[in-house]
Amino acid sequence: MSRTRTERLVNLVICLLSTRRFLTAAQIAATVPGYEHDPDDAKDHEAFQRKFERDKAELRELGVPLETGTASVFDAEPGYRIAHREYALPDIPLEPDEAAAVGIAARLWQHAGLAAAASSGLAKLRAAGVDVDPQATLGLEPMVTVDPAFAPLTAAARDRREVSFDYRVPDRDAPTRRRLQPWGVVCWRGRWYVVGHDLDRAATRCFRLSRVVGAVRVAGVPGGYQPPAGVDLISHVARWSGPVERTGRATVLVAPGRAAGLRRWAVEAASGPDGDRLVLPYADPESLARQLVGYGPDVRVVDPPEVREAVIQRLKEIAARHEELTVTGGAR
Repeated sequence: MSRTRTERLVNLVICLLSTRRFLTAAQIAATVPGYEHDPDDAKDHEAFQRKFERDKAELRELGVPLETGTASVFDAEPGYRIAHREYALPDIPLEPDEAAAVGIAARLWQHAGLAAAASSGLAKLRAAGVDVDPQATLGLEPMVTVDPAFAPLTAAARDRREVSFDYRVPDRDAPTRRRLQPWGVVCWRGRWYVVGHDLDRAATRCFRLSRVVGAVRVAGVPGGYQPPAGVDLISHVARWSGPVERTGRATVLVAPGRAAGLRRWAVEAASGPDGDRLVLPYADPESLARQLVGYGPDVRVVDPPEVREAVIQRLKEIAARHEELTVTGGAR
């Protein structure tokens, strides 16, 4: 299975952070997903060396303190590691809302195709007899899902490559093909959007990722275009999406003392023997469902049925994603 360069770089950092030993290029190639090659094939091995040299240079440009050295005087081949003392951040005090935002970001990162590969890499390190520091990285467990178009569109925006995809809008029966030079992917009001230059309309456009149908096709060469300097992606999405009208009302049952965020949002609240009933305004059931499932068993939807069904569907998607990653991880 092919892997993006971002995944490979992240897994390389995780690998080098997870051991205090110097790891040789051969050990890294055997451990980090994306470096697989036949060392006995001269061309294949040369391709790996070029790829590895580019990745080392990029990590150093990003400020990652990559060290070169040997574990002992008897080692003929140099190895690599990341200096913890230079890479670690000092303690950063966070307010509760700031800590919540960091937690959401971490859970998103854990999803995006990186967690299973990273866990596999650490398992390979341990199997090879490398002393892995379990405190060097965060626990790697997928927690949330994002739209399937998220990974290919973020990769295309990073590499400055054109894309095409089928896009569905509510007032049309069939999706239409769109060609885009993506500038970036952003989250706005609980939804993910890609912003860029629409090649067919010769104008800036925003597309909601949940409305992308099928696979995203990448075309052109890396660096094929340049986004406008200082472009504000969020402002583009905000102007395009317009104000959110929360005309719907949902009733949820909340465990006593739980879900403080929902309580602040509620327009009505009443205590009962089974918990507290809150009435929440919402714009669309899918967006509300994404927020409600984050509270787990502390929140249960009473009505309307469309919100309850949206929550059930969301939970099924998360369960299916966990099962898929478990099976995939176990097969490696």
